[in-house]
Parts: sequence; C-alpha cells; structure tokens
Amino acid sequence: MRILVAGDHFVTPELVRAALRERLGDGLTITTLTSAWPYQPFGKIGEVDEACGDEDELIAALAGVEVAITQMAPFTARVIAAADALRLIVCTRGGPVNVNVAAAAERGIEVRSTPGRNAPAAAEHTLALMLAALRRLPEVHPTVRAGEWRSDLYALSAAGRELSGATVGLVGYGAIGARVARMLAAFDASVVVYDPYAPVESVSTLDELLSVSDVVSLHARLTAETHRLIDAAALARMPRGAVLVNTARGGLVDYDAVVDALESGQLGAAAFDVFDPEPIPAGSRILTAPNVVLTPHLAGATVQTAERAAALAAEAVAAYAADA
Repeated sequence: MRILVAGDHFVTPELVRAALRERLGDGLTITTLTSAWPYQPFGKIGEVDEACGDEDELIAALAGVEVAITQMAPFTARVIAAADALRLIVCTRGGPVNVNVAAAAERGIEVRSTPGRNAPAAAEHTLALMLAALRRLPEVHPTVRAGEWRSDLYALSAAGRELSGATVGLVGYGAIGARVARMLAAFDASVVVYDPYAPVESVSTLDELLSVSDVVSLHARLTAETHRLIDAAALARMPRGAVLVNTARGGLVDYDAVVDALESGQLGAAAFDVFDPEPIPAGSRILTAPNVVLTPHLAGATVQTAERAAALAAEAVAAYAADA
C-alpha cells in the first residue's frame, strides 16, 4: 500500500509514520509532505476551507498514492481529479473541512476524519477559560508582575465568583461538551444542556438554558442554523453578570453584541478561543473590551491531541486495509 502523509508542524509526518508502522507493520510505502502550518496561517484554498499548502505540490506527491493522510493539505476538486490511484483520504481533524467531500465521492474515494482527537484538550481549555474569567486572572497577572498588590480585589463588589454552586449551561453535547460536563461535576457545579441533536435530556430550548445559567459555554457546530446563535437578544436573556465562553467556532457569536454587553455589565465576563474572522482584525472592539480572556484558537494545541490524531488516522487506514 502506498501512503502519502501530508502533515505539518503539529501533526507531523514523523508522528503519523510511527503510528502507521506501529499499527500496520513495516510493509508500507510511505512518502511525506510537510506544510508550513502553524507557522503559516491556514485559509481558503480553492473551494476548501482551513487549508494550508500548494495544490500543484500536492498533486505531484499523490502520483500512485492509494491512501492520503492529511492535516491541512488542500484536497480540492482539482487535486482529487488528478489523483488517479487515490482510494482513501483520512483527515486528522474533527471533520474533513479541507477536503472537497463531494468531489471525492464522485470519484469513489472514501473520506474519514478523526473526531474526538482534541476532546480532552478542548475540554480542559474550556475549564481554564471559565476559571480565568470568573477569577479575573488576566486582569491581575500583569499587575503582580508590575509590582502591584491588588488586595482591593477582596472588596465584595470586585471579588470573583466560583464554579462551585454555579449553573453552567452547555450549548452542544458532543465529545467536548460531554467531557466538560463530567469535569464540572468535580467542581460541584450544576450543568444544564441544550442540544436538540444529542441523546441527552436537560432543557428544551436555548432560551431556557440562557435564562438559568451563570456561565454559558458553547460547543455546537457552526451551521446556517447556529450562525450568530448568541446575539444581542440571546445575551439579554442571560442573568446580569453571567459569563460567556466559546471554544467552538467564532461564527456562533455576534462579537459586537458581546462587547456591548460587557460594557453595559450585562455580561460580567467573557472568554474566547475562537473568533470571526481569525486572526482578529486590528481595531476590533473585542481587543479592548473589559473583562475578557482571549486565546488564539489554542484549545486543541496539546502534544496528546497530535498523538491521538496520528493514532486515529492509523486506525482508519487499518480498517480500510481490512475491508480491501
């Protein structure tokens, strides 16, 4: 079996090669291609999103290749049409966003991904953002480094809040949301869930979740239905002083409405790992908003996420080989 591993500097070709050989042995012909991501941002290439690399370079590397494992490589319709021997594409991400799945299907090429690869990392990052926002960590950290001692933050009007005893609303209950719920139980928080597509019973409407939640954390997929799910009207339904966390997709949130809510005090704090667009444009209001915690789409950035992605990709190839 001839395999192309189109990795990058996160899910590296070496990591995937080792996983393949551990799972399938040494009887493989493996070639590699390395994109510049994350040192070069991903973006739209051709008709696919969140991709990095060169179509022509990828076409050349795919000559005679039966199985391709990709992290960010742009599997556009043009690339797929030129890959005569290709039978399987494995995307080492939660979904094949950088693969033209319809074009692959027309050619009879199977497409698989590695859902859940970053669930532990993203869940932990979500909890870290919650705690940082509730306890005002970004605000106080630089003051200590500057030699200040903010004992004034013991004032009742300025003190932070605890997860213990809080009601946390989870919008979306996939692999990440479910893991966040289990972690919150250890903090003695009460969890309510809104996800009309998951086999979990909690609240029946988003409005109900928003109205009872001290913290709202987003874990839904971005679709036409969920675009700007959290807008000014949604924020107004939350208890005054509540906290909003988003580690899912930036398009779920109207960030101008969030800034308005932060400035008015309707939102007590917010913590975001994802934005719309990314990177955040210079001059964006979110960069100067009060009581925000901002990280640059790093929720899944752990060594273990990359290792799981490689292992899951190897499992997908093994399953394909078993069926062949």
